[in-house]
Amino acid sequence: MKASVSVSISLLLIAAAITVTATSPQSPSRNFTVEQILSYPSPENLTASPVGSTIAWSFNERGVRNIYVASGPGYEARRVTSYKDDDGQELTHLAFSNNGRMIVYVRGGDHGSGRPGDDGPPNPAQLPVQPKIQVWSVPVAGGEAKVLADGDDFAIDPDSSRVVFVNSKEKEKRIWTVPIDGSKPAQIMFFARSSSESPTWSPDGRTLAFVSNRTEHSFIGLYTEDQPIRFIAPSTSRDSLPVWSPDGKKIAFLRQPGTGGTPRLPGAPVIPPWTLLVADAQTLNVATVITSGESPVDPILQNPGGIGFRWAADDTLVLSLYRDGFPHLYSIQHPGAGGKPVLRTPGSFMVEHWTLTPDLRSIVYSANTGSDRNDIDRRHLYKVPIDSGTATSLTSGNTIEWSPVVTADGQSAAFLTSGPQRAPIPAVVPLAGGTPRMLGVERVPADFPADRLVTPELVSFRAADGVEAHGQLFRPTADGRKPAIVYVHGGGPRQMLLGWHTRWEYANDYGINQYLTSLGFIVLSVDYRLSVGYGQAFQFPENSATRGASEYRDVLAAGRYLQSRSDVDPRRIGIWGASLGGHLTAMGLGRNSDVFAAGVDIHGLHDRIPVLTTDQLTRAMVGDGITESELKQTLKLAYESSPISTVSTWKSPVLFIHGDDDRLVNFRQTIDLRNRLLEKGVKVEELVLPDDEHDSLLWQHWKVTAAAVGEFFSRKLKQ
Repeated sequence: MKASVSVSISLLLIAAAITVTATSPQSPSRNFTVEQILSYPSPENLTASPVGSTIAWSFNERGVRNIYVASGPGYEARRVTSYKDDDGQELTHLAFSNNGRMIVYVRGGDHGSGRPGDDGPPNPAQLPVQPKIQVWSVPVAGGEAKVLADGDDFAIDPDSSRVVFVNSKEKEKRIWTVPIDGSKPAQIMFFARSSSESPTWSPDGRTLAFVSNRTEHSFIGLYTEDQPIRFIAPSTSRDSLPVWSPDGKKIAFLRQPGTGGTPRLPGAPVIPPWTLLVADAQTLNVATVITSGESPVDPILQNPGGIGFRWAADDTLVLSLYRDGFPHLYSIQHPGAGGKPVLRTPGSFMVEHWTLTPDLRSIVYSANTGSDRNDIDRRHLYKVPIDSGTATSLTSGNTIEWSPVVTADGQSAAFLTSGPQRAPIPAVVPLAGGTPRMLGVERVPADFPADRLVTPELVSFRAADGVEAHGQLFRPTADGRKPAIVYVHGGGPRQMLLGWHTRWEYANDYGINQYLTSLGFIVLSVDYRLSVGYGQAFQFPENSATRGASEYRDVLAAGRYLQSRSDVDPRRIGIWGASLGGHLTAMGLGRNSDVFAAGVDIHGLHDRIPVLTTDQLTRAMVGDGITESELKQTLKLAYESSPISTVSTWKSPVLFIHGDDDRLVNFRQTIDLRNRLLEKGVKVEELVLPDDEHDSLLWQHWKVTAAAVGEFFSRKLKQ
């Protein structure tokens, strides 16, 4: 039967929701608007100059993105670009020239989407001229920012005179070169068959290493002017991530299998085996440093900057591995000559972000550990030598610190930091220890409601199969039984925190959870199995994803935990989340409408059945021994692990929110589930964000989304 209900939120309703303030019975001092809670200046791209004490970062201020710099000892923040609009154009890849005089960056695109899309870079602001992905430069001392060329993935040469970059407008990517000041047009640097990517200069600036991507396999290429291109130990494998040693005599790189081999059942967990190799830059002789081993879980973990290993002093490689139940840092001296990995950060915690000091003899890293048991849901900074000794703490308390860099003078560590009430902000602390100093605080709006935010509590609860899950509980101050909401993060390998998050999209979600709390809801943010920070068994569980969705058990446990609390009305529990969080929200509404009375599903993945080509089916069942019965059982399990399998038991109302230029989760996933639910008679509402991406690039869309979430839950759970 067709549903005789409204299937969209009217523009008037959204407009009204944007201006809604808290109307819960708590103190009026807790009230604030969506615009206020999302007005914080979000910092990203923190980097340090190779000279002196200067650092740079970008601020996203209500969607207006600009670059700021600061120098010691005063560290007064100063803006060096002058963009003025919330236009959805990212600023990424900030890098100083070696002389410290210029900053090069990329403007445009969506570097978190994973694919460019058929229609070019995203245009969420519906600009009449198609946006581009471009390489820019700006003087640190002040001056006009200039477009150098259309491109991405750049490297500044050591003498600070030019920039090489990947021109991605062509079908096959080429490496081009352009003066750093934009004084001449860009020109192609060299020809190499297929696509050339990931350029990186030798320390002396004479040779450029790059990845020659041949689709099924890839080589590490070396280009020296006026000489034929050389390839390092070409093979059938995929080689990537070339990293020069400080003296330019060696290159470390990663090798993984090329495309092909015996097909596996769809959805089978696969972590490709890998080998870390080191090559002599002159002879091109290659030696093995370390391999992935026999463990089913042994990825080489990439630093957020894109490199999972770095050269340090004394012919030492530092790398991040997952060999003792948690991601940790190891050092290998004389790699390729018999050196073995030595653990430098032992303990039951996760190392996330890390960097080296300028003398290359110490590591500064962030980890979810400290003297307080609640530090498992925070990040603090530590420093440890590359060769011996124990780590020393640089930060502590109920704050969160991440993305450290060390100033070139070796005096200070700069980082990003937040707290339960304090939104993310850059900071510096003496490397020898001391009190952190916040930077750019004058950019925080005067009406940002820091004094009206609650401090979330660390809680845990057990799923039906006995697995312990974790979460952060937001509680209003008012007495009595209240409606409650489960928040489910996206991505899988993420961890929510006891404060503003390290990533912009989850920091915005934290702000939305604070807003919902101000409206009188108890909110429980759940770290379900697949989440990082709690160890290998929790992050890599059995029967997860398309093999049974065991992670949903933790989401259901969160709902039942709320039902058991004396301050929660067990009949008025909602659920919301985005991406994989939207998928699990839909699972909750479909499987357990008896627990979850309403939900907001933001760009959720609803159909996880693998799409197989005729060739894949033929090879799997005819040539490689996978039986028809095995394949059918695998596809059936994937269907049962998808929200589309729960439509028959779905009763609770839902609000779908989705940008229709989503390049991670196809927009048709929402169209399909919406239509299935309407056929069943479920009450469905929708908010479509034209031309926006997976995680909204426009601040205005975040504001509309937050308001819609608050209005929907107030209407469905408070009446």
